This record gives sequence, C-alpha cells and structure tokens, in this order.
Amino acid sequence: MTTMNDDKLRDLLDNNKRWAAETEAREPGFFSRLLKQQTPQYLWIGCADSRVPANELVDLLPGELFVHRNVANVVVHSDLNCLSVMQFAVDHLKVRHIIVVGHSNCGGVRAALYDMRVGLVENWIRHVQDVRHVHSEWLAGVPEPRRVDALCELNVLEQARNACHTTVVQDAWSRGQEVVVHGWVYGLHNGLLEDLHITAAGSDEVEGAYRRALAGVKARYATGG
Repeated sequence: MTTMNDDKLRDLLDNNKRWAAETEAREPGFFSRLLKQQTPQYLWIGCADSRVPANELVDLLPGELFVHRNVANVVVHSDLNCLSVMQFAVDHLKVRHIIVVGHSNCGGVRAALYDMRVGLVENWIRHVQDVRHVHSEWLAGVPEPRRVDALCELNVLEQARNACHTTVVQDAWSRGQEVVVHGWVYGLHNGLLEDLHITAAGSDEVEGAYRRALAGVKARYATGG
C-alpha cells in the first residue's frame, strides 16, 4: 500500500535522478572525477536550518565546499563531531578558509535569547546563552525587533573566535599552514551573505580581529544599519 509519505520520498528520488542527469549532461564525467578526489578550499560551519543551503548560497558544486552544520552554528571545544570535521578539513583536505556562518532570525538563537523551552536542544543552545550573558547589557539597548539578529551576529563572532582557539587551527598555524578563519551572516530576507569582518590568519590576529568586528556590529546597530 502506497502512502502519501511514500509519494513524497519518491519525489525526492526522482528529483535526484533528474539532477544527476542534468549535471552529467552539463559537465560530462563530473561524477567520475568527483569519485577520485575532493579538493575543497573552504570549510563552512553553519546552522542546520533548512533555509540555509551552503553550496547553493555560494554557487559551488559538490566537492568544492566541505560542510559542518548544527543548531545555531556553534563551535565549542567539547564537540568532538565539529572538531573531527575541522581536523579532517584542515589536516587532510588542506582547506584554506574556515567560514562560520550564522543567519538572521535563527530559531536556536531566538530560543537562547528568550529562554524558550524547546526540549533537549536547550542544553546545546546554552552555548548561545553564554554569548547572550557576555553581551547582555548591550543587547538590552537594542530595539526588541532587532535583538535576535543582533545576537545572531554576536554569536558568529564568538564562534569564529572559538574556531581560532581550537587545537586544530592552533596546530595548523604553529606549523605554518595557511588557514584563515572568517565570520559571515546570511540574510533570510534578502538571500545575501555579509562579511562581519572577523578574519584571522594567525594566533596574533584573533583578538584584534574580534574586537574590531565587535565594534563594527555595535556601531551598525547603533545607527540602525
């Protein structure tokens, strides 16, 4: 007996066949080449939100972007999943850029901001609440309709700084490997990525980059930009 859910899944499989055929027709041999190697230059650490498809946002094909996603794009030193992805990307794939990407109106950030009861994930977004606590006085002065997005951007800055302080990145820098960490935010309302200008290519650049980016976020919200 076929159910509506079965039909929905069949649609996904049919979509996949059409995509594979169109891709192969557009670039003959694409999948055979992809099978032999992956050489991405970028690691994208983003939110699991279904509205933020990493490859599509930057118009890159499979094999060109290594991706890790979790609720609210968190990078913490106890998350062995994220750290394992980072290590594989840096040590084996030799990516040159790690990009932490948040997005506007993030549900995880909203839940952290307003202490919403959302189940098990509350334990995970405590990391975002830590960011809220650090910047609570400033956030209180941001107009309420913009407060979620302000915390989204602050969270990107904190998680990008966390990425810089991981043993993976610190070890890469100590051996002279080129790895640059960035922080971006994606606007659900306009489809555009924005560079928050936290960019670090070495241990001595991290805190300065963080302070400048933080000042930039605060200045923009102060002027309504």
